[in-house]
Amino acid sequence: MKKERRSILRWIALATFAPLAAWAAKIPKKQLKYQDKPNKGQHCSQCTQFIPGKDPKGRGTCKLVEGSISPNGWCLEWEAPARK
Repeated sequence: MKKERRSILRWIALATFAPLAAWAAKIPKKQLKYQDKPNKGQHCSQCTQFIPGKDPKGRGTCKLVEGSISPNGWCLEWEAPARK
């Protein structure tokens, strides 16, 4: 009985959290037309999705785009920070 119960609970957990894991997957650079250079003054280091690297000029990551990201890069998901 305990074994069946664990199996059912495991199935429920997978059914609940698997869609969230798929939602959290990052998008390929090509799909978002990522480039390592700015576009019309917009660049990743000014984007709300950018996660800086260890130093200001080093490559970082992005909340949406997969792989390493140049602070000078740009993609279709570029988003300006909220104004204060």
